[in-house]
Amino acid sequence: MRSFCLLRTRYLLHQVFPGQSITTMQRKYSLNVCAQLLRTQGYIDGHWISAASTFPVVDPATGEEIAKVADCGPAEAKQAVDSAHKAFYTWKQYTAKERSVLLRKWFDLLTLHKEDLAKLITFECGKTMKESLAEIAYSSSFLEWFSEQARRVYGDIVQPNTRDRRILLLKQPVGVASVITPWNFPSAMITRKVGAALAAGCTVVVKPAEDTPLSALALAELAGQAGIPAGVFNVVPCSREKTPSVGEVLCTDPLVAMVSFTGSTATGKILLKQAADTVKKTSMELGGHAPFIVFDSADVDKAVAGAMASKFRNSGQTCVCSNRFLVQNGIHDHFVKKLGQAMDTELRLGHGSDPNTTQGPLINVRAAQKVENQITDAVSRGATVLRGGKRLDGSFVQPTLLVDVTTDMLCTQQETFGPLLPVIRFNTEEEALAIANASQMGLAGYFYSQDISQIWRVTEALEVGMVGVNEGIISTSEASFGGVKQSGLGREGSKYGIDEYLDVKYMCFGGLTH
Repeated sequence: MRSFCLLRTRYLLHQVFPGQSITTMQRKYSLNVCAQLLRTQGYIDGHWISAASTFPVVDPATGEEIAKVADCGPAEAKQAVDSAHKAFYTWKQYTAKERSVLLRKWFDLLTLHKEDLAKLITFECGKTMKESLAEIAYSSSFLEWFSEQARRVYGDIVQPNTRDRRILLLKQPVGVASVITPWNFPSAMITRKVGAALAAGCTVVVKPAEDTPLSALALAELAGQAGIPAGVFNVVPCSREKTPSVGEVLCTDPLVAMVSFTGSTATGKILLKQAADTVKKTSMELGGHAPFIVFDSADVDKAVAGAMASKFRNSGQTCVCSNRFLVQNGIHDHFVKKLGQAMDTELRLGHGSDPNTTQGPLINVRAAQKVENQITDAVSRGATVLRGGKRLDGSFVQPTLLVDVTTDMLCTQQETFGPLLPVIRFNTEEEALAIANASQMGLAGYFYSQDISQIWRVTEALEVGMVGVNEGIISTSEASFGGVKQSGLGREGSKYGIDEYLDVKYMCFGGLTH
């Protein structure tokens, strides 16, 4: 019989949950999760460590505190780096097969505990249980993928320029990797990086987002159970206030060889500057501003389904969410009508643990205020609200559909990270591409067309790192993930993801006789 930890939510959001008593809310939206997975201390050198203070983790749907977590600072960050550096010299000596076996055990444990891990995501991040379970499957897939890729790190034997030498190119792990992750995928953004790092023979220090440390700490618990050696995987949770000082240690310490970050472009630029002084290797998955283009030749029903999936997953809080919807004049009205009907039918606000909910809260009030400001700005500049348009109590925002949108509005110039869908009308393919490529960001792009020639033209012309053609959901462990322009550096996932954690060493073997 497993022991359980009960975390209760008490704060009633009347506009979202009308007519429900506090007792009903407590019963309906309380988190029961395996106590073994609910960890609140830092994880360094295989041990759970406390800090001088703690910080609260809250349920964004209710505002209720669900846990207090150790507020690690620069001292703990340095301790974690030292531990990872010491462990590296042992871990890199493990054979690829040995590392593969341990990653596979970690994968098996995530699969075994998927329900509890999903509950943690729902309560600290706000996702629906359906989406949280999907994230755990996605998260697990990277451990499975890189457990296999660990055994496929190949060097090269190069034809020499003279007869008395041989040329070999070896691939070796870079060393300690600092991994700094966001709140919107609190499990998958860790495994996508750490799976590759550990497969390559690197050790890691993870700093999870202050909003969602519980998922990272649960991964640490399972890593220990899987047999990942002490010091190979470390987690340093901290509050928003201590994030800059902890981040500075992770980006400047000479023992750190590589920094991998997922988050905003503004923060990425700061980390790049910090890493530059010691010339660290970096992998940056930064902001997105994805265009979603619907051409006259598109299958409208499929385009509407793709738009719904791309925009409203995690309430619009993914870096590859479509942000600007460009619809060609010939089908504009038909598309907008069907899209509005789909929003009416398919979207329901609520707590993520309610199986009827499709749209949870945004991560915090600041995020909701940003969406509200973009809606207000768009309306003031002539946009029309066809659906939603209101911010509710706490961090809930109604799924919103705007038309008569122009390129001078904030919602078409800035990444939204919320359930706002602005539609821009266009006439020609050239016009759509000009609008799509006007952004400094270039992470993902989507378009719908049944014209084969147009599909190739637009795919090649879009200035992004990933393209969804007649598809709104594109992420998978087998494919490369990353952007161009100011959306980042490097690639994650796929066979290329492990290369970020490897150096190529040239070996010239001379003095040979024949």
